[in-house]
Amino acid sequence: MKKIVVTFALPQEQVALKAGAYEFIPVVTGVGKARSALVTMKAVMTHRPELVLNVGTAGTLRHLVGDILVCRHFFDRDFSKTQLPGISYDCRAEGAVPFRLPSVVGGVETWEGDYIVNTGDDFVTAAADASGDVFDMEAFAQQQVCQEEHVPFVSVKYVTDIIGQNSVKVWADKLADARSALTGYFKRYLN
Repeated sequence: MKKIVVTFALPQEQVALKAGAYEFIPVVTGVGKARSALVTMKAVMTHRPELVLNVGTAGTLRHLVGDILVCRHFFDRDFSKTQLPGISYDCRAEGAVPFRLPSVVGGVETWEGDYIVNTGDDFVTAAADASGDVFDMEAFAQQQVCQEEHVPFVSVKYVTDIIGQNSVKVWADKLADARSALTGYFKRYLN
């Protein structure tokens, strides 16, 4: 049976995943890049998975609440501000994923798109000069761990809020919706 580590930032984001050929190992990483990287590295070293699947919630500037985006392109908004030589802040996940998952954008299933997670150590509440499809606080760090350990990585994000529109309160209120939608999504697409 193939092992897949499934990372969640918070217990409130956790959903159960099942598929016959896979053993899904849930891991709650905590919030933020440092904690997330540490816990993800421990999970990768302990379980030696075929894949790390990051599942969680995110804000957006360009999509709709309820969209589910499958992301393999990652951007670190903190590192991008420094622009120091040798510091990577824009990268794509590498390695073959053992199954394909579509994004659901505007209620329509799509297998196209190179969706970008913009990661940083702050909860984005204003548009400013931010870029990317969704915004979180963990995915870039997890992708870096997986790249270092040669483990494929993919992130599935449920859009809970539109940045700049009372994001913190809306995000907290939408956690139950996110769990319900992601549970249904994985029941449908994992087989």
